[in-house]
Amino acid sequence: MKILLNKKAPDFKLEDQDGEVRSLADYKGDFVLLYFYPKDMTSGCTLEAQCFRDRLSKLRGLGVQVLGVSADSTESHKKFATAHKLNFPLLADVDKKVIEKYGVWVEKSMYGKIYMGIQRDSFLIDREGKIVKHYTKVNPAEHPGEVVKDVKEIELA
Repeated sequence: MKILLNKKAPDFKLEDQDGEVRSLADYKGDFVLLYFYPKDMTSGCTLEAQCFRDRLSKLRGLGVQVLGVSADSTESHKKFATAHKLNFPLLADVDKKVIEKYGVWVEKSMYGKIYMGIQRDSFLIDREGKIVKHYTKVNPAEHPGEVVKDVKEIELA
């Protein structure tokens, strides 16, 4: 896995569920929580997205922008966002370039079968574009609360 902590976050240009092209540079001056998830409409991914949706006003109040990334298409993201009333961008990285830049395209195993997939990791990027926290194999239900706590600690430091 790439070591990205305390380094400038790799920039990107990806379309969201509404066809708008988003880049990391668009959020300079804010914190960005860039979270990678395996697949739209799956149980863990849905839970994580709903938890971010429900905590978004608290996160935005702390100056945090939330961006979800998976290899699903913009059409899939649109269905997912609409079905669960998601209030933040879901970015489509169908060719996995950003997923690979961040080192979350990994070998996984389920029921003895080995395959490649997206690891549920997140990166907290500070106001200057530096990765200040790398969350690995996150718990979908607890993750938004972790981010709130960490941003408060960073702002107080």
